[in-house]
Amino acid sequence: MTRIIAGFAGSLPLSVPRSGTRPTSDRVREAIFSALEARGGLEGLRVLDLYAGSGALGLEAASRGAASVTLVEKNPAAARVARQNAGVVETAAGKRGRADASPRPRIDVAVQSVSAYLRGAPVVAGAGFDVVFLDPPYDLSDAELGEALAALAPLVADDGTVMVERSSRSPEPAWPAGPGPALVLDRSKSYGETVLWWASPA
Repeated sequence: MTRIIAGFAGSLPLSVPRSGTRPTSDRVREAIFSALEARGGLEGLRVLDLYAGSGALGLEAASRGAASVTLVEKNPAAARVARQNAGVVETAAGKRGRADASPRPRIDVAVQSVSAYLRGAPVVAGAGFDVVFLDPPYDLSDAELGEALAALAPLVADDGTVMVERSSRSPEPAWPAGPGPALVLDRSKSYGETVLWWASPA
């Protein structure tokens, strides 16, 4: 069972696609969001969840205060599950008590490939994504991941954070080094078979 860990939707269960996705374990999600909280939290931020699957990472961010979350998933069945989960989180946001005046997060689901989404996303000065999650299928090639990161770089806010989740058997992602917007590795950490790579704009 996958659940929202914390925030206004904390403990709410999320549906998971029957096949074709690899949900992030609770332990790894805890580590991801503990790191983000240590960096200042998610309140009011713009979040992009690429290869979203069930949407668990992006919806966790919404529960913890993100202003907007975009879930990008090309598999129609998985995207339907992500939309269903987004509805659960939006309902929870609407049920918050009157004392909580926080605005509802905006949650969008884009049913398209990551490459198509990144090609079509507008580059708006000063309005880039603050946090980006990339949890691609392990069989995604290193070259394809590198291309996605290069296309993503112009869309990240100057002080934004990019998190890539990969198998421990995969090499370090190929960070775009320029010319043009670049990403640089901040740190990495292993959790059994999973490695989290954290990067930021150069």
